[in-house]
Amino acid sequence: MLDWTDRHCRYFHRQITRHTWLYTEMVTTGSIIHGDAQRFLNFSDDEHPVALQLGGSEPDDLAKCARLGEQWGYDEINLNCGCPSERVQRGAFGACLMSEPTLVADGVKAMCDAVSIDVTVKHRIGINDVESYDFVRDFVGTVADAGCRTFIVHARNAILKGLSPKENREIPPLKYDYAYQLKQDFPQLEIIVNGGIRTLEDIDAHLLHVDGVMVGREAYHNPWLMSAFDERYYDDAPSTKTRLQVVEAMLPYIESQLATGGPRLNSIVRHMLGLMAGLRGARTFRQTMSDAKLLASGDAGILLHAAQSLPLAA
Repeated sequence: MLDWTDRHCRYFHRQITRHTWLYTEMVTTGSIIHGDAQRFLNFSDDEHPVALQLGGSEPDDLAKCARLGEQWGYDEINLNCGCPSERVQRGAFGACLMSEPTLVADGVKAMCDAVSIDVTVKHRIGINDVESYDFVRDFVGTVADAGCRTFIVHARNAILKGLSPKENREIPPLKYDYAYQLKQDFPQLEIIVNGGIRTLEDIDAHLLHVDGVMVGREAYHNPWLMSAFDERYYDDAPSTKTRLQVVEAMLPYIESQLATGGPRLNSIVRHMLGLMAGLRGARTFRQTMSDAKLLASGDAGILLHAAQSLPLAA
């Protein structure tokens, strides 16, 4: 979710669901250690529970960044072993790390030794033409021995050459049964499935076999799906907040961010384009919120006006 689940996106999602775990976009260890750590690590207290997703392969660097993440207040450190982009591969991390389970285990152990919060791993079920279940089973077994207890399984292979990241989310076939089998083989571990999950019914079906579900693209493009999560999966009271009230809740945040002279209005509202998905007039809302000339004014009231023009009962 590079360039997608930044702090503004997560703050917006938190207005819809109180309990769902949120994950940062992948942040490289080099960006944190040698760049502007505050830029990459800052987040709002309202985002909790929130996990810091790291990209990297050097155990010492991972430990240093995990320690910083804990000090910053994150609730979990997640190591990305699933991103297939060539840019990430050139940094020797992401999905290509699945071919080096011992190195991943060393990184996980270093992070576990450095922090008291959970260290988790997100990964694919295979890379390139490796189709055998044994490959992912052995990867999980090796990394689990280093102290990881939670694995987020994107149930597709990662094709490291010849496919774009977008194609890697669509072309390799989904094999949910691999994630299910991991839970059978490692009942002591928390296994969370990811990939191609779009509906509440999909989530319910997966939860018959694994411990949890991660929803990525659908949660971004159709965020109102998450409005049912707290009641359905966290035994909380049903949400009474409307989509219009979500927009109203965002206004003080947007205004405070703009007042710092940092992000532009578009940098925040771009994450909200899917809020009205399924409603009559949703297309007009998206078009208004994508109008560069309107957004250049920096007037957050544009968002409220666009939302108020829609029938929001649905």
